[in-house]
Amino acid sequence: MGIVIPELSNVFITSVISAMEDILRQRGYGVLVCDSRTDPVLEQQAVQFLLNKRVDGIVVMPVSGDGASILPAIQMEIPVVLIDRLVEALDGQVDSVSVDNFRASYDSIDYLIQQGHQRIGIIAGPKGIYTSRQRLAGYRAAMERHHLPVSESMIHFSDYTLQGGYHAAEEFLACAPEATALFVTNYEMTLGTMLLFNEMGIKIPDQVSVIGFDNLELARIVNPKLTIVEQPIRELGIRTAEILLERFAKPEEAEKRSKVVLSTSLQLGNSVKKIVSSNGDRGKEI
Repeated sequence: MGIVIPELSNVFITSVISAMEDILRQRGYGVLVCDSRTDPVLEQQAVQFLLNKRVDGIVVMPVSGDGASILPAIQMEIPVVLIDRLVEALDGQVDSVSVDNFRASYDSIDYLIQQGHQRIGIIAGPKGIYTSRQRLAGYRAAMERHHLPVSESMIHFSDYTLQGGYHAAEEFLACAPEATALFVTNYEMTLGTMLLFNEMGIKIPDQVSVIGFDNLELARIVNPKLTIVEQPIRELGIRTAEILLERFAKPEEAEKRSKVVLSTSLQLGNSVKKIVSSNGDRGKEI
């Protein structure tokens, strides 16, 4: 089995692969993992490499928005499963397993607003990545649902890395000093944000409330305990493996594509401060 991922150093990705590999090994399948380094050209080369190795199926966490790198596998009728990130252009041509990124973000922002926050920042991922677009859309929808203005100074993009999160958090503090809360949309960027805040002596949640992403261990280690979005990481890997195995067992049903969308959950910690309002102004602390 071939797996093409954008970053081998990403904890979320390696955890998904581990769960997937457990199932595939039980059924006698080995795994070849290729790291595209978030480069569409390297992704295309990785897919071709796996095809040359005559893999039985390919799992891709795509970095290219048009899915061009995956087309050769589709044309060769090799089972392909997209995981975590979808490609609209390939809808109906491949199977996919993802989480409800829109709802994960919407629920996080809605929770912050319920706690009295109005000036809320977000550190999103790369602009062209499906997960990033969906999480940003959820942010905008929650703000608009509560009739709160969406200021571009509150929106910062990064690259899903620790360093990227660190620098995006710097930009956030410089551009939006009036913000009372920040939503960081993946684990590595959450880690980078916390590193910066610790270096600068920023107190959470007294100065800025924070909701992070992905990692329960990080949530427990950080003081105060982080409120985070928890993804069903193991289930993502298991469902992906099951779809591949089903494709091998029933090749005559290849035209029936699965589009699995799993739910996330918001695990509450102590990193969100409740802002008490007066005179109808929710965002004014008293």
